[in-house]
Amino acid sequence: MKRVAIEFAYDGTDFFGYQRQSNVRTVQGELETALERIFKQPIQTYAAGRTDTGVHANGQIASFDCLSDKFSEEDIRNALNANLPRDIYVKKAWFTAENFNPRYDAKKRIYHYFILNSKTNDIFLRKYTWWFPYELDIEAMRKGAQYLIGVHDFVAFSKKGEEDVKTERTITGIRIVKVKKELILVRVEGISYLRGMVRSIVANLVKVGSGNWKPERILEVLESKDRSKSSGLAPAHGLFLYKVLF
Repeated sequence: MKRVAIEFAYDGTDFFGYQRQSNVRTVQGELETALERIFKQPIQTYAAGRTDTGVHANGQIASFDCLSDKFSEEDIRNALNANLPRDIYVKKAWFTAENFNPRYDAKKRIYHYFILNSKTNDIFLRKYTWWFPYELDIEAMRKGAQYLIGVHDFVAFSKKGEEDVKTERTITGIRIVKVKKELILVRVEGISYLRGMVRSIVANLVKVGSGNWKPERILEVLESKDRSKSSGLAPAHGLFLYKVLF
């Protein structure tokens, strides 16, 4: 028996998040259903991150035990893609250390968030960007983002339900760039995140970029440790788990 790791992408539009749940469609549920079809018995998987409902992934990583020595790495990739739905695609598969667990072994997780900053909407991007039709000051957003770099208590930038967990997290970098004339990318790099944390960071930075807040307000929200001071969450469909580094 060998431990297998896979890198895969998915369109989160029609999923109720990553983690398996009863009676709703999830990414983990579809992945484990495909593996059971291939190996003829239930197989448990472990992922690097549990994305929320509607969130996408470009480079999610999962691991599981291969119960047959007959399969090569390429065989596993091809078999999965033949059995997975069209909104999940395995990019590559490889044999790894028998104790590899992407959740605990990951050294950095990189998220990308896309904002369509245009007066008119683009219906072909509506599932993958946050349409924000008002002017945004990227330089102000960058200044606000600097207050979030480092080790902080990010409870004010999280969903409810984090009270019983350690809320200190490390953000190693935030970049805000125009990738096209009307498309803004917010790239967040960190070791791990609280639930809703990246979406909250984006929502608060947009508040700065729109001129409603000064950049220093980000520090005030952070230090308050109070979710009611935050600007809430950006829409889920603009967020992608871009890459996981080990």
